[in-house]
Amino acid sequence: MQLTSANIRALQVGFNTTFNNAFNDAPSDYDKIAMTTASTHSSETYAWMGKTTGFREWLGDRVIQNLAASDYSIKNRKFENTIGIDRDDIEDDSFGVYTPMMAQLGQDAKAHPDLLVFDLLKNGFTNACFDGQYFFDTDHPVGSTVYSNHGGGASTPWFLIDASKALKPIIFQKRRDYKFVAMDKLDDEVVFNTEKFRYGVDARVNVGYGLPQLAYASKQTLDLTNYAAARAAMRSLKGDNGRVLNINPTLLVVPPSLEAAALQLLNAEMINNTSNTLRGTATLLVTPWLV
Repeated sequence: MQLTSANIRALQVGFNTTFNNAFNDAPSDYDKIAMTTASTHSSETYAWMGKTTGFREWLGDRVIQNLAASDYSIKNRKFENTIGIDRDDIEDDSFGVYTPMMAQLGQDAKAHPDLLVFDLLKNGFTNACFDGQYFFDTDHPVGSTVYSNHGGGASTPWFLIDASKALKPIIFQKRRDYKFVAMDKLDDEVVFNTEKFRYGVDARVNVGYGLPQLAYASKQTLDLTNYAAARAAMRSLKGDNGRVLNINPTLLVVPPSLEAAALQLLNAEMINNTSNTLRGTATLLVTPWLV
């Protein structure tokens, strides 16, 4: 291919299209447990955490429910993924072999929020959330008492999530979305010095913990007894105002090693010659990001 500005521009458009098509077609699961928030600064503070709201009978003036109860903040981070193509390959019409790499860039970009979100979830046993406790802990403070979202145990962890609320247990914060970028002008200094055209993707994002009441983790054996205990614990939770939070565990999240046990738990009519009364009480999400 003759190296003209028009031809290089056409090549960039083709790579960009390949990237976008792969990005749009790639599956992703992070939004099942994470809410996406828009960021306009280097970090964002989530002051509303730690305070629940609720309806009351309107007698007299309105009672303003103050949400400024937390200084929990998430600082944005920069991420990139870049590949280089030799000028000779483009000149010799060998650039076609790089098209799959552009598609892989798109798939990797789409999967990156999954990696961040599920990594944060599985490390919730040792990472603190807004109240200073580990995200999965036995003594989260609420009002004058405490609550637990940790079932104990020492086996492979599994997670129960209330995915029905507008709020989610994980926050995916987006300052700048994933975007394909190119440094391929013929007069670019790197192209001049190294004869490499560079193509990549970058973003400014980060993840953090939302409300721990919306997630429950257990390292107990995934069976009917422990699953029932997790559901009961979540559905019994009350807010700082003493009212039941109406938590509805709708999503069971497991790594591949627990897929068989989870399928039996949620689909089998009988377990150990006993009627499975909790059949169909949650949707199953099996994700390799928990390995």
